[in-house]
Formats: sequence, structure tokens, C-alpha cells
Amino acid sequence: MSNENFIKGQGAQRNEINRFDRYTFEPEEEDFVKEKTSFTEVFPKTIVNAVKSPDLRMEYSMNPYQGCEHGCSYCFARPTHEYWGFSAGTDFERKIMVKKNAPELLEKFFQKRNYIPKTIMLSGNTDCYQPAEREFEITRKILKVCLDYRHPVSILTKNALVLRDLDLLIPMAKQNLVSVSFSIPTISEEIRRKMEPRTSSARNKIKAIEILSENKIPVGVMVAPVIPGLTSDESLNILKTVSDAGAKSFGYVLVRLNDCVEPVFVNWINAHFPDRAQKVLNLIRSMRGGNLGDKRYHERYKGEGNIAEMIHNTFALGKRKFFSDREMPRLSAENFTGTKEQQLRLF
Repeated sequence: MSNENFIKGQGAQRNEINRFDRYTFEPEEEDFVKEKTSFTEVFPKTIVNAVKSPDLRMEYSMNPYQGCEHGCSYCFARPTHEYWGFSAGTDFERKIMVKKNAPELLEKFFQKRNYIPKTIMLSGNTDCYQPAEREFEITRKILKVCLDYRHPVSILTKNALVLRDLDLLIPMAKQNLVSVSFSIPTISEEIRRKMEPRTSSARNKIKAIEILSENKIPVGVMVAPVIPGLTSDESLNILKTVSDAGAKSFGYVLVRLNDCVEPVFVNWINAHFPDRAQKVLNLIRSMRGGNLGDKRYHERYKGEGNIAEMIHNTFALGKRKFFSDREMPRLSAENFTGTKEQQLRLF
């Protein structure tokens, strides 16, 4: 696709081939431009996922939506769309599945006789506050269930829409039931508009951190992904900015482009940053043993080589300078109402 026909507000510019499909069909360029975002209501049998990856700290995750309108070309969740028969390219951003029965499923999950409450990550895959949430309000309904059952939940988002639910987050925070983390890979608005076109602006994310902190809702930041040659020089500035805004902690992830994420990102960076595309790709390869992706547990977050080491050292310095005396509170499940109180409500 030529730069002249580049679709604004879109990360992927075409539908990559679904590795599970025997036959493929590639529409003309103008068909992509005409296509609009569609929403399909789905009714899964479960909503809470047990996280079994040995290098992830969360034990449960929950995703109200499949697919994401935010349009981040590097999104690690893109390959999951292929299991539904869609492409990880434009389909991932334009064919959104809405899990309408998620709140009811969550309540049933809480009512399981032997359930031991542990913090659930909302979301662990696609963004629970993506633009679709304005209309469907599934995340809001989920938070109401968590508040009702006094169940802890941690939120990860790129969208300041989370402020809409302050009326729920404030009482939850008073009971140590909620924390919010913002994904902020860049505070350069020029890069942000191209890299994550339908997320909140960097300025609005920072403002949201301030508002949440003022309301005593613990806030963290994920600087993710760190892209060498594109965003890596911002790391210390990002940490200082979010620290000044009130963030209590941070994490970071080195960019990795697994499976179908690779061609989406390669097409994206060649279109938006043609002057430095090859440099960025070569720097990523230098951290990934000559590849653009890495699936090895533990190693996928470390990377290798001088560039990876430099990034790790930069964040270690940032922790000493801006976060040495801060930490996120541990959420509490001590007051979980569980099955017993729910049964009493029936009388």
C-alpha cells in the first residue's frame, strides 16, 4: 500500500494471511478504506482465564472484548484473532467481538463453592477501555460485580475513559480492591498518533494519572513496548513525567514481534518512519538473537546484547531516581463476600 493511500487511524494496513486458513482472499486497497468497524455480540461459556505462563505474575485475567480498536501495530494480542477465523491485520481492529454476558459469567465464577479469591487482571489481552466500551459499558458492569463481591481487580489500559468510572473506583480503592495501570510507550504525541492511533493522547493519560492519584486510587505505568531507535530515548523522561503525576510504580517490556505481529509492524514502520525503519528493525534483531520475535519464557522479557542491556540499565537508573520510595499496595481479598452472602440475598 502506498503512503498516499495510507489509512489514518489504523495500525494494520491490510489483512495478513491467517495461518489456520487453507484459502485466502485479499481485497483491493479501496475496500479497506471503505470498511467500517463492526461489533458482534458473542456469548462465551467462561470469562475468567487462568494464567499459566511461568513468567507472568498475574493468576487470572479477564477480557470483555476480543479484538481492539486502538490500532497498535505491535500488539501481542493480534494472533489470538486468528483462532476466531479472522486476520490479525485490519480484522483485529475492525471486527470486534463483544462479550455481552461477561458480568453474569463473572458472578457465577465468584459463586463457585471452592473458589479462592485472587486478583483478576482486567484486561490481560485486549483493552477493556477501548472505544467500544463507551457504548457497551461491559467493563463498568464488571467493576460493579467486583465491588458488590468485594473482589480485587487490577486494570491495564491505554485509555483515559477509565475516569468515567470514578464513582466505582473510589469506593473500591477505599477497600483496597483496585489498582489502575496505564500503558505509556511514548509521551511524544507525534509518535503516539502514529503508533497507537485510537488511544488517548499522552497528555490525557498523564492527566488521568493525576486525577486517579488525587482520588487515592493507586496508579502504575507500563512503558511498553520499548522500541529501540524509536521510543527508547524517552524512557527516563517518561518515568519522571509519570512519577510527577503520582504514579506509584512502573514496569517495562522490550518489543517483540511474534508470528503475524511481525508483518503488521514491519509494514507500519516502513510506511510511517521510512528513514529509520531498517535501523529500528536491526536494533530489535540485535536484542532477539537475529529475529524480530522471541517466545522463550523469561528470555522473551530480558532480550540479549548491548541494546537490551542499555535499556535495562536505563530503567534501573529511573527506578533509583524517581521511584525509590514508592510501591503499589497489595490488593486485598479478605472481605470477599463469596457464595455465603450471595445466598443470604435470596431471602
